[in-house]
Amino acid sequence: MPYYRSVGEVPRKRHTQFRQPDGSLYAEELMGQEGFSSDSSLLYHRAMPTAIVAAEEFDPPACTRTPNRPLKPRHLRTHKLDTPGADPVLGRAHLLANDDVRISYVTADRPSPLYRNAVGDECLYVESGTMRVESTFGVLDAAAGDYVIIPTSVIHRLVPTGAEPVRVLAIEATGHIGPPKRYLSVRGQFLENSPYCERDIRGPLSPIVEDGTDVEVLVQHRRGWTRHVYANHPFDVVGWDGHLYPWAFSIHDFEPITGRVHQPPPVHQTFQGPNFVICSFVPRKVDYHPLSIPVPYNHHNVDSDELLFYTGGNYEARRGSGIEQGSMSLHPSGFTHGPQPGAAERSIGIDYFDELAVMVDTFRPLDLCDAALSCEDTGYAWTWSGRTI
Repeated sequence: MPYYRSVGEVPRKRHTQFRQPDGSLYAEELMGQEGFSSDSSLLYHRAMPTAIVAAEEFDPPACTRTPNRPLKPRHLRTHKLDTPGADPVLGRAHLLANDDVRISYVTADRPSPLYRNAVGDECLYVESGTMRVESTFGVLDAAAGDYVIIPTSVIHRLVPTGAEPVRVLAIEATGHIGPPKRYLSVRGQFLENSPYCERDIRGPLSPIVEDGTDVEVLVQHRRGWTRHVYANHPFDVVGWDGHLYPWAFSIHDFEPITGRVHQPPPVHQTFQGPNFVICSFVPRKVDYHPLSIPVPYNHHNVDSDELLFYTGGNYEARRGSGIEQGSMSLHPSGFTHGPQPGAAERSIGIDYFDELAVMVDTFRPLDLCDAALSCEDTGYAWTWSGRTI
């Protein structure tokens, strides 16, 4: 994370005696990335965080990957996947995946189990509703438009909190997700040219202290899933400090970068991950050259698949293609894509776009999962031609 936080009780000096009211030592836990060579935090537990009493294999919901063959653009209608009785972790409908990232969608109305993803960071985007992220670091509330970054191996629970289910787009990495390096100084401070800054970021509040014994935690790891049983509840942290923790950032706080002519997608970049980027398209003033064409030009990204999740407003470039709230379009490398027929002419003279979308560009091809095929609009690929096939 870009900056330091301290929450709850911590000793003045790290790695020194810190005693509980009964005189026993708090158990210090260092959670860090890249061995001992990158961001980390120190947590202080009432009980040993290493004390497990059982471990067994766990079978998560099955997910089958199919290559995008024949190669063509795809349109997924995620709201068709809404099912009651789902939780935000095990209820995820996996849509697209490669060896770097997995993208899924869930409509959840009940709490998840305690869970840790030991494969990589997760970026959760809340399309609608509200939820609470409870973790060893404390409580973090999230609402529509929020991105929540959960670092690798943080034990957490996702709890829907509103009268309506929460809709979540989940992006699971095989490494770490964070702000693009070009937005940060050598010391990790957001630069003046960054479209968001430290003031826009929210971290966990006061720690949660829960009692309990024989507490189950599901772990997703690089060789499958395991159910661990902990002797004591992992939410027993009295304080922590450091640069590594779950955090939230609202898409509504992203400040768009505009120009006299159409700006390319890198100006919308919000996060970077291993072999993929995440971008935010937000309401904004558009191009002001007297001869500008505000919608994108046709483009062929030879090195990446482009995935767009439409989460609000009106997406001018896609009018007439069937795109709607909750739609997801996949434009793969090897295919030239761009605005729908007539969009360029219609956009001339427009000075404002009221659109909200999350884009994931991956630098290896995305496979289709079972849920994607079940909610696909199979006529989308032909909408540029105007033909029905």
